[in-house]
Amino acid sequence: MANSNHYETLQVSSRATQSEIKQAYRRLVKLFHPDSNSETAGHEEIVRLNAAYEILGDTQRRQSYDRQMHKHSTTAPGSRQGRTASTQTQYSQKRQTGQDTDEQLQQWLTQVYKPVNQLLARILNPLTAQIDKLSADPFDDELLEAFQTYLNTCRDFLNQAQQRFRSMPNPAPVAGVAAHLYYCLNQVGDGIDELEFFTLNYDDYYLHTGQELFRIAAGLRREAQVAIRDI
Repeated sequence: MANSNHYETLQVSSRATQSEIKQAYRRLVKLFHPDSNSETAGHEEIVRLNAAYEILGDTQRRQSYDRQMHKHSTTAPGSRQGRTASTQTQYSQKRQTGQDTDEQLQQWLTQVYKPVNQLLARILNPLTAQIDKLSADPFDDELLEAFQTYLNTCRDFLNQAQQRFRSMPNPAPVAGVAAHLYYCLNQVGDGIDELEFFTLNYDDYYLHTGQELFRIAAGLRREAQVAIRDI
């Protein structure tokens, strides 16, 4: 379990509704995102917000998180359960160290990182051009249908990327890269949802929110690219 409390990160009560959690997340992302407020911008804070919303924004994951919070005191390092967990962790780490990390790393780069990175580019890069086309007349049926086709294609690419990402565990040296990709995929999924809401009600709020989420996703993708070069 992470050291930070996800409820505290999103500045909400543990009794908050899903709607309140989503509103708090959006408010804080806007506050800390560099494109919206340079004075309060902070990438680390964005990552913390993403991690918290990934858990609390999903009902089942939130329930599991709440149960873990409740049980946390019984798994403290000084307890019997805590000592058992610590022993298991140490064993797993030693076992991982004994494996051929270089071979695992190359497999992960080839089978996971590269295809996921390419699929993300096919989703993120065309957005500006697609919105430019749609802006000519957002109420035009043909333009709206073309935009919906783009979103459907994005959804297909996202599903492929998620399957690739889950196809094998990431080696320890690329844990940071994998984290950036994980959050990036989630931002893309949320962004597609928001953009699809726009096609249903023509509310610019959803269009702007979708664009913002895609910008965050693009930033996380760049962070992954930078991190991979440092390995």
